[in-house]
Amino acid sequence: MTPLRNVDEEIWRFRTRVVVASAVVLVCFGLLALRLVYLQLYKYDHYLEQAENNRTAIVPIVPNRGLITDRNGVVLATNYSAYTLEITPARAGRLDETIEALAQVVEISNRDRRRFKRIREEFKSLESIPIRTKLSDEEVARFAAQRYRFPGVEIKARLFRNYPFGELGSHVVGYIGRINQKEKERIEQEDEFGNYRGTDYIGKLGVEQAYEKQLHGITGVEQIETSAGGRAVRRLASSPATPGDTIKLSIDIKLQKLIEDMFGERRGALVAIDPRNGQLLAFVSKPTFDPNLFVEGIDSESWAALNESIDKPLLNRALRGTYPPGSTYKPFMALAALSTGKRNASAVVYDGGVWTFGGHQFRSHGDGVGSVDMHLSIVRSSNVYYYTLANEMGVDAIHDFMKPLGFGQLTGIDVLGEVRGVLPSQEWKRKSYKRAEQQKWYAGETISLGIGQGYNTFTMLQLAQATATLAQGGMQHRPHLVMSTQDSVSRKTQEVKPATPLDLNYKPEHVAVIKRALASVTQEGTSARVFAGAPYLSAGKTGTAQAVSIGQKEKYNASKLEEHQRDHSLYMAFAPVDAPQIALAVVVENAGFGAAHAAPIARRVFDFVLLGQYPSEEDLAAVQKGQAAAPIGKPREARLLDVLGRPVSAAPASIAAAPAAPKTARP
Repeated sequence: MTPLRNVDEEIWRFRTRVVVASAVVLVCFGLLALRLVYLQLYKYDHYLEQAENNRTAIVPIVPNRGLITDRNGVVLATNYSAYTLEITPARAGRLDETIEALAQVVEISNRDRRRFKRIREEFKSLESIPIRTKLSDEEVARFAAQRYRFPGVEIKARLFRNYPFGELGSHVVGYIGRINQKEKERIEQEDEFGNYRGTDYIGKLGVEQAYEKQLHGITGVEQIETSAGGRAVRRLASSPATPGDTIKLSIDIKLQKLIEDMFGERRGALVAIDPRNGQLLAFVSKPTFDPNLFVEGIDSESWAALNESIDKPLLNRALRGTYPPGSTYKPFMALAALSTGKRNASAVVYDGGVWTFGGHQFRSHGDGVGSVDMHLSIVRSSNVYYYTLANEMGVDAIHDFMKPLGFGQLTGIDVLGEVRGVLPSQEWKRKSYKRAEQQKWYAGETISLGIGQGYNTFTMLQLAQATATLAQGGMQHRPHLVMSTQDSVSRKTQEVKPATPLDLNYKPEHVAVIKRALASVTQEGTSARVFAGAPYLSAGKTGTAQAVSIGQKEKYNASKLEEHQRDHSLYMAFAPVDAPQIALAVVVENAGFGAAHAAPIARRVFDFVLLGQYPSEEDLAAVQKGQAAAPIGKPREARLLDVLGRPVSAAPASIAAAPAAPKTARP
């Protein structure tokens, strides 16, 4: 028998289910509506921005780095564009396999691999890293045809720095290199991070470093519409980059080349200044290095060769090398004696070849130079005269006079890295040593200061500035390398305003005594042979400074010493005497007497600046060998070649547009 169905109960159950289902549907639609309201009203701006970011990309436009030129417009640092093959490690999968596959398409050397590995380790935050630079058009085409095989690998066009003259003037110009972590932190602190987007390089040395802000320029931006695959479709907006300024230096690159050629393979430094305004005409440090090695990241072999060399080619000797000034210090000691009243010009001292103080013998030249007054003490370079003078003055009086001249002080030159050297005083010694017996100043330590030895160590920049100050009668100008900057857009040139000169208030009659003596040095003194026949009158002083100490009873014998232990050859000078246009200081390391090596270089510098003469090849070779009496030879045109070996045109070589000074009688 079939049971009867409860129709009412089934209808109730059905209706209940319909109501529940309807409620669920209504709740779901309500939630969807609420979500729609939330997305459309509250999150609209957020998702619109995300959509725009997916559709568009902001690409930085790296500015052209500014040029660096010499005073005549010869370009010393420029840029060129080249293709690079770059890998983004996060997108490239297995790097080793990717690089091996790439090597089948374009040539990738072991050096390229090492550089890629080093950059990846040092700069982990970089999005893409170059594996090859300076690709040829053929290599670009080969990669483009197989690009689909290499996710995370792309061709980019980048600007590269180029130094057309290589090693010439490298310490002045400097170089650029990849931004390290310390530099990145400094950029962020200075709120310059946005301006360095897309830029991997920054100035590291010389003018490139000191004038980084002017040379770098202003980074531009470009808004690009992209496809779903990330390819650029069209440009939506653009703000162009502003190239860096052109920096014009005061040096003459032809003069710089002449000096570097005269040094040859020897080490040393030369600083030449226009005493009328502080412009540096030459700023030489030898040996030099090729700044192009650093542009793409220097390889380990080249770095080891530079960093471990006993000749220290990376050391800027003109700015950071410190040397005892030797006898070039004597004219300033004589001026100190006159200015402080410790000794007048007519006072006579007998130089018998040795002077004894406190049981120690201080040697002079051979058997001495006899009785000398101040004039003859400079001309004949008497040591005994200045031993006794230093003893009379005392270390602190010497310090107080030499400090305003710039010895042992920062000159304020417009490049970074300058060192002070040492201008000793009792206070300096107390601060420099820890033990009480070391802190005490002994009277015997003062004696050697008079001849530029002892604790005295100065840079050639300081000695050149002091020489220029003396040439100007006590008017001191701050040395500087940059003459002007030129805006890359407006082409407006802005002259660099020199600092206000400082008047040291020397009495003209005291300066005249020193100048007459220095002029006599070139006529009848230690550099007379070098300057024989010069159609101008110069003033100068030779110097020979110890590189290592020898005993008081020992006789100096260069042949028994290692080359790096021999005396340094120095010369300070200015010309013409009556109206100085150039002052210089030069040191040739471990070369011996100043008249044999340093003074001949100074003679050719003066001939170039004052007469427009460039030495013959024979004369140049003679100067490199230290032959002081080498003939000047016939003047020839100074020529510079670019990297392709083509002559570089420039303005006339002479720095001062003044006729050669006539030969005058010796004061």
